[in-house]
Amino acid sequence: MAAAAAVLSTSPAPSASVSNAPEQGSDTLKAAIFQRLHPRVYLERFLAEDVRPDGRALGTGIEGGEGVWRDVSINVGSISTADGSALVRMGGTTIVCGVKAEIAEPDLERPDEGFLVPNVDLPAMCHPKFKPGPPSDEAQVLSERLFETLISSNFIKPQSLIIHPGRAAWTLYVDATCINYDGNVFDATLLAMITALMNTKLPKATYNEDTNQTTCYHQPKTLLTTNGLPLSISFGIFDSTRVLADPTAFEEPLLDSTISIVVGEREGRSAGSGSGDVELLSVVQQGLGAVSGARQDSADDVLSACISAGKKRRLELARIVREAVGADSVEV
Repeated sequence: MAAAAAVLSTSPAPSASVSNAPEQGSDTLKAAIFQRLHPRVYLERFLAEDVRPDGRALGTGIEGGEGVWRDVSINVGSISTADGSALVRMGGTTIVCGVKAEIAEPDLERPDEGFLVPNVDLPAMCHPKFKPGPPSDEAQVLSERLFETLISSNFIKPQSLIIHPGRAAWTLYVDATCINYDGNVFDATLLAMITALMNTKLPKATYNEDTNQTTCYHQPKTLLTTNGLPLSISFGIFDSTRVLADPTAFEEPLLDSTISIVVGEREGRSAGSGSGDVELLSVVQQGLGAVSGARQDSADDVLSACISAGKKRRLELARIVREAVGADSVEV
């Protein structure tokens, strides 16, 4: 009887845990519905507790950086049919990039330069806001921004792509596709393109003036000559009082503005050398929002903090890129 009493006394515990399971599921469902119906209020309630919906901290990360950035992972050479490739995951955002090299005749106005043609595809499968059909406006603007960043940073010198002046030059098609869109796609795509270009190997090519033909040799293949390793670090401004580093797809539509800091290395440093002074290449703000209020001294102070944090974060991203590409495959 005592044993039976013991069994009876312990039997309510499992039933209590089972009864709590539907309540927990109901709370999760209610939170998801509230997030969808009232996204701004949902975000404000998290920020009031100095935390973001995904658990990260607020701020630029310059104070220490722990818990501010999403995890980044890079895999190179995953596309065997491309001359160079990279797969980048930045939190939930996933970008795959492939580089294909073709020979073309140089521009008459620039006979000693080759071509770099970046393109971004945001297919319907990566996020519900994108629809099947022609490239979206966001994809076209993104491709233009990436082209300007790659060219202005001088990461790949057009002169290094020439085979024979005025006759033959390499054209590098850098095609990136977003597999999963979870915000900050510009930073993730630039990171994927930079890594794929560092992974790209071109065959030896010679031009015969007598036959007007270009001959390619399968071996040896050499890596592209790269410079500076330009990387972008973005911050969002919410409600003119909060700075959100590396914003997500949920946070982006609610932001007043976005600040993108592009940082590289000074001229003369190899992209894979890991040395050299960092150099601020550009600062782009999208939107008219500015930080104000008691929590921030001034907009200039916030911008300076973003730039300092961007330079610090760039060192960490550059280390991840170099480890992915491999020190033995980088021309120094």
